[in-house]
Amino acid sequence: MTNNSIATIINDMESPHEGIPHGVPETFDWACAPRIKMGNNPRGFKAMIAWGQLYEAAEGNPATNTRVQIKDIKAYMLTPDDTWDLLQGSTAVKGAAYREDFANDASEPTDIRREQDGSISAKAGNGHNFHFWCETGRVTINPNDVAGMFTTVQARLVLDNTEGEDDRSQARYLLSMGGDYWFELTSVWSKYTVGDIAIGKFKYVTEEWKSFNMSTLCPEQIRLNPPPLE
Repeated sequence: MTNNSIATIINDMESPHEGIPHGVPETFDWACAPRIKMGNNPRGFKAMIAWGQLYEAAEGNPATNTRVQIKDIKAYMLTPDDTWDLLQGSTAVKGAAYREDFANDASEPTDIRREQDGSISAKAGNGHNFHFWCETGRVTINPNDVAGMFTTVQARLVLDNTEGEDDRSQARYLLSMGGDYWFELTSVWSKYTVGDIAIGKFKYVTEEWKSFNMSTLCPEQIRLNPPPLE
């Protein structure tokens, strides 16, 4: 069962973020609002991957006993015949703690906890986000078949220590979805081998499950041919 909707998908690519992610330079074109970069033009790149990013909010996050549970990441591609193809999906995600400004693609391992339903939970802070992606890794695409891209994930707040104080109401975590094109399935990271497709709106994670989306289509295209919502 999903809590997603056509209206949510459209809204996740419109208007400013609900909050500003901590440590993201104002000069970044996604610092304050969602945006489309490579969009439906892979420029010959032959692979892609869905990803998301979890940040503390710029105003700070006073909650110390709250984690963010993340599940059901998916990527769909719209083909020229107006069919949505599921490219990848996994209950859990993989990820690491990256510098908030992604300088030099620097990252380090972080505290990832496996939850009972097979998903994971994590935290962000101390100058790092939690950058995550589909557990199954990259997938091959035909760059000539890309008429649209859509990525989605669900997240909610959970307790770190169930015996401790419930401070979820104080938590200030922001999450957004995105995706990358890669030159080849096995390309090593460099500024020439990867390019981001788009970045969706940063929204506050709450105690209830919420969907976070990225799309490269305009609102009218989504209304006429919405991506799967399951």
